[in-house]
Amino acid sequence: MIELRQVAKVYPPQQTALNGVSLTIQPGEFTCIAGASGAGKSTLLRILFGAEVPTGGNARVVGRDMAHLPHQQLPSFRRDVGFVFQDYKLLPTRTVLENVTFPLEVQGYSEQVRSSMGLRMLETVGLVGEAHRLPESLSGGEQQRVAVLRALIHRPHLILADEPTGNLDPGMTATVFRLLEEANRQGITIVVASHDLALIEQMGFRTIVLDRGKVVGDFARREKRL
Repeated sequence: MIELRQVAKVYPPQQTALNGVSLTIQPGEFTCIAGASGAGKSTLLRILFGAEVPTGGNARVVGRDMAHLPHQQLPSFRRDVGFVFQDYKLLPTRTVLENVTFPLEVQGYSEQVRSSMGLRMLETVGLVGEAHRLPESLSGGEQQRVAVLRALIHRPHLILADEPTGNLDPGMTATVFRLLEEANRQGITIVVASHDLALIEQMGFRTIVLDRGKVVGDFARREKRL
Protein backbone atom coordinates (compact mmCIF):
# COMPACT_ATOMS: atom_id res chain seq x y z
CA MET A 1 0.00 0.00 0.00
CA ILE A 2 2.75 2.47 1.07
CA GLU A 3 6.47 1.97 0.61
CA LEU A 4 9.04 4.71 1.23
CA ARG A 5 12.77 4.28 0.75
CA GLN A 6 15.14 7.04 1.89
CA VAL A 7 12.58 9.74 1.15
CA ALA A 8 13.82 13.30 1.59
CA LYS A 9 12.13 16.68 1.30
CA VAL A 10 14.11 19.90 1.32
CA TYR A 11 12.53 23.33 0.94
CA PRO A 12 14.56 26.29 -0.35
CA PRO A 13 17.00 27.50 0.65
CA GLN A 14 18.05 24.61 2.91
CA GLN A 15 15.13 23.63 5.15
CA THR A 16 15.07 19.86 5.58
CA ALA A 17 11.58 18.56 6.40
CA LEU A 18 12.25 14.85 5.80
CA ASN A 19 15.64 13.15 5.91
CA GLY A 20 15.96 9.56 4.71
CA VAL A 21 12.51 8.29 5.74
CA SER A 22 11.98 4.57 5.06
CA LEU A 23 8.82 2.70 6.03
CA THR A 24 6.29 0.19 4.78
CA ILE A 25 2.56 0.18 5.54
CA GLN A 26 0.64 -2.90 4.45
CA PRO A 27 -2.91 -2.87 3.04
CA GLY A 28 -5.45 -2.84 5.86
CA GLU A 29 -3.11 -1.46 8.54
CA PHE A 30 -4.06 1.34 10.94
CA THR A 31 -0.89 3.36 11.56
CA CYS A 32 -0.22 6.51 13.56
CA ILE A 33 2.57 8.93 12.65
CA ALA A 34 3.64 10.60 15.90
CA GLY A 35 5.95 13.48 16.63
CA ALA A 36 6.14 17.03 17.92
CA SER A 37 5.25 20.05 15.82
CA GLY A 38 7.84 20.41 13.06
CA ALA A 39 8.83 16.74 13.10
CA GLY A 40 7.76 16.28 9.46
CA LYS A 41 4.36 14.60 9.91
CA SER A 42 2.37 16.94 7.67
CA THR A 43 5.06 16.95 4.99
CA LEU A 44 5.06 13.16 4.96
CA LEU A 45 1.28 13.00 4.55
CA ARG A 46 1.37 15.62 1.78
CA ILE A 47 3.86 13.47 -0.13
CA LEU A 48 1.64 10.42 0.35
CA PHE A 49 -1.30 12.46 -1.02
CA GLY A 50 0.59 13.84 -4.00
CA ALA A 51 0.47 17.45 -2.78
CA GLU A 52 4.28 17.49 -2.47
CA VAL A 53 6.98 15.77 -4.53
CA PRO A 54 9.90 14.20 -2.64
CA THR A 55 13.30 15.77 -3.20
CA GLY A 56 14.98 12.37 -3.08
CA GLY A 57 14.31 8.70 -2.50
CA ASN A 58 11.44 6.50 -3.65
CA ALA A 59 7.79 6.73 -2.60
CA ARG A 60 5.08 4.35 -3.81
CA VAL A 61 1.47 4.80 -2.70
CA VAL A 62 -1.41 2.61 -3.91
CA GLY A 63 0.82 1.40 -6.72
CA ARG A 64 1.89 4.86 -7.92
CA ASP A 65 5.38 6.34 -8.01
CA MET A 66 4.82 9.65 -6.22
CA ALA A 67 8.08 11.18 -7.46
CA HIS A 68 6.99 10.80 -11.09
CA LEU A 69 3.19 10.82 -10.99
CA PRO A 70 1.90 12.86 -13.96
CA HIS A 71 -0.32 15.76 -12.93
CA GLN A 72 -3.15 14.49 -15.12
CA GLN A 73 -3.22 11.24 -13.13
CA LEU A 74 -3.74 12.97 -9.77
CA PRO A 75 -7.59 12.96 -9.97
CA SER A 76 -7.59 9.21 -10.59
CA PHE A 77 -5.11 8.66 -7.76
CA ARG A 78 -7.17 10.74 -5.34
CA ARG A 79 -10.25 8.65 -5.99
CA ASP A 80 -8.30 5.94 -4.17
CA VAL A 81 -7.20 8.22 -1.32
CA GLY A 82 -9.14 10.30 1.21
CA PHE A 83 -7.44 13.14 3.08
CA VAL A 84 -8.47 14.87 6.31
CA PHE A 85 -6.74 18.26 6.34
CA GLN A 86 -5.60 19.89 9.55
CA ASP A 87 -7.30 23.14 8.46
CA TYR A 88 -10.39 21.36 7.09
CA LYS A 89 -10.36 22.88 3.55
CA LEU A 90 -14.15 22.83 3.31
CA LEU A 91 -15.80 24.55 0.34
CA PRO A 92 -17.16 27.82 1.81
CA THR A 93 -20.04 28.27 -0.65
CA ARG A 94 -21.27 24.66 -0.35
CA THR A 95 -23.52 23.38 2.42
CA VAL A 96 -22.32 20.90 5.01
CA LEU A 97 -24.12 18.09 3.15
CA GLU A 98 -22.60 19.17 -0.17
CA ASN A 99 -19.14 19.23 1.37
CA VAL A 100 -19.51 15.72 2.77
CA THR A 101 -20.80 14.34 -0.53
CA PHE A 102 -18.42 16.23 -2.84
CA PRO A 103 -16.30 13.13 -3.62
CA LEU A 104 -19.47 11.33 -4.73
CA GLU A 105 -20.43 14.29 -6.93
CA VAL A 106 -17.04 14.15 -8.64
CA GLN A 107 -17.57 10.43 -9.27
CA GLY A 108 -20.97 11.02 -10.87
CA TYR A 109 -23.38 9.72 -8.23
CA SER A 110 -26.96 11.04 -8.47
CA GLU A 111 -28.11 13.79 -6.12
CA GLN A 112 -30.57 11.40 -4.47
CA VAL A 113 -27.87 8.83 -3.70
CA ARG A 114 -25.45 11.52 -2.51
CA SER A 115 -28.02 13.07 -0.20
CA SER A 116 -29.07 9.74 1.30
CA MET A 117 -25.48 8.65 2.00
CA GLY A 118 -24.44 12.05 3.30
CA LEU A 119 -27.35 12.42 5.72
CA ARG A 120 -26.71 8.96 7.15
CA MET A 121 -23.08 9.84 7.80
CA LEU A 122 -23.92 13.23 9.32
CA GLU A 123 -26.28 11.49 11.71
CA THR A 124 -23.43 9.33 13.05
CA VAL A 125 -21.59 12.43 14.31
CA GLY A 126 -24.61 14.45 15.45
CA LEU A 127 -24.58 16.95 12.58
CA VAL A 128 -27.62 15.99 10.53
CA GLY A 129 -29.37 19.14 11.78
CA GLU A 130 -26.59 21.25 10.24
CA ALA A 131 -26.79 19.61 6.81
CA HIS A 132 -28.02 22.68 4.94
CA ARG A 133 -25.89 25.30 6.70
CA LEU A 134 -22.62 26.72 5.39
CA PRO A 135 -19.31 25.71 7.01
CA GLU A 136 -18.67 29.20 8.40
CA SER A 137 -21.59 28.74 10.81
CA LEU A 138 -19.97 25.66 12.39
CA SER A 139 -17.44 25.48 15.20
CA GLY A 140 -13.93 24.24 14.49
CA GLY A 141 -14.74 20.84 15.93
CA GLU A 142 -17.87 20.56 13.79
CA GLN A 143 -15.93 21.50 10.66
CA GLN A 144 -13.37 18.81 11.48
CA ARG A 145 -16.11 16.19 11.71
CA VAL A 146 -17.39 17.25 8.30
CA ALA A 147 -13.86 16.93 6.90
CA VAL A 148 -13.55 13.40 8.29
CA LEU A 149 -16.87 12.34 6.76
CA ARG A 150 -15.85 13.76 3.38
CA ALA A 151 -12.73 11.59 3.41
CA LEU A 152 -14.70 8.49 4.36
CA ILE A 153 -17.79 8.70 2.19
CA HIS A 154 -16.41 7.29 -1.08
CA ARG A 155 -14.70 4.35 0.67
CA PRO A 156 -11.18 4.90 -0.71
CA HIS A 157 -8.39 2.34 -0.41
CA LEU A 158 -6.39 4.70 1.83
CA ILE A 159 -7.28 7.49 4.25
CA LEU A 160 -4.66 10.01 5.40
CA ALA A 161 -5.62 12.18 8.37
CA ASP A 162 -3.54 15.14 9.57
CA GLU A 163 -4.36 15.85 13.24
CA PRO A 164 -8.03 14.85 12.76
CA THR A 165 -8.93 15.26 16.44
CA GLY A 166 -6.94 18.39 17.23
CA ASN A 167 -10.07 20.54 17.70
CA LEU A 168 -12.37 17.94 19.25
CA ASP A 169 -13.39 17.19 22.81
CA PRO A 170 -12.78 13.68 24.20
CA GLY A 171 -16.26 12.48 23.25
CA MET A 172 -15.99 13.57 19.63
CA THR A 173 -12.39 12.32 19.48
CA ALA A 174 -13.71 8.88 20.36
CA THR A 175 -16.41 9.25 17.67
CA VAL A 176 -13.87 10.13 14.99
CA PHE A 177 -11.63 7.20 15.89
CA ARG A 178 -14.67 4.93 15.92
CA LEU A 179 -15.43 6.00 12.34
CA LEU A 180 -11.83 5.43 11.29
CA GLU A 181 -11.68 2.05 13.02
CA GLU A 182 -14.93 1.00 11.33
CA ALA A 183 -13.48 1.96 7.95
CA ASN A 184 -10.32 0.03 8.81
CA ARG A 185 -12.36 -3.07 9.65
CA GLN A 186 -13.81 -2.84 6.15
CA GLY A 187 -10.30 -3.06 4.71
CA ILE A 188 -9.39 0.61 4.30
CA THR A 189 -5.79 1.47 5.20
CA ILE A 190 -5.63 4.34 7.71
CA VAL A 191 -2.68 6.66 8.42
CA VAL A 192 -3.19 9.28 11.14
CA ALA A 193 -0.66 11.98 12.03
CA SER A 194 -0.88 13.29 15.58
CA HIS A 195 1.24 15.03 18.21
CA ASP A 196 -1.02 13.64 20.97
CA LEU A 197 1.17 10.86 22.32
CA ALA A 198 -1.21 10.06 25.18
CA LEU A 199 -4.07 9.47 22.73
CA ILE A 200 -1.89 7.33 20.47
CA GLU A 201 -0.72 5.27 23.43
CA GLN A 202 -4.31 4.76 24.53
CA MET A 203 -5.53 3.67 21.08
CA GLY A 204 -2.80 1.06 20.68
CA PHE A 205 -2.22 1.31 16.92
CA ARG A 206 1.10 0.75 15.23
CA THR A 207 3.05 3.96 15.76
CA ILE A 208 5.89 5.42 13.69
CA VAL A 209 7.69 8.25 15.48
CA LEU A 210 9.29 11.14 13.59
CA ASP A 211 11.80 13.59 15.01
CA ARG A 212 13.40 16.34 12.93
CA GLY A 213 12.43 14.60 9.72
CA LYS A 214 13.75 11.15 10.64
CA VAL A 215 12.08 7.93 11.78
CA VAL A 216 13.27 7.33 15.34
CA GLY A 217 10.82 4.63 16.37
CA ASP A 218 8.39 2.07 14.96
CA PHE A 219 6.18 0.34 17.53
CA ALA A 220 3.90 -2.59 16.73
CA ARG A 221 0.17 -2.55 17.34
CA ARG A 222 -0.67 -3.35 20.95
CA GLU A 223 -3.73 -3.85 23.09
CA LYS A 224 -5.95 -0.79 23.35
CA ARG A 225 -6.07 0.86 26.78
CA LEU A 226 -9.64 1.70 27.73
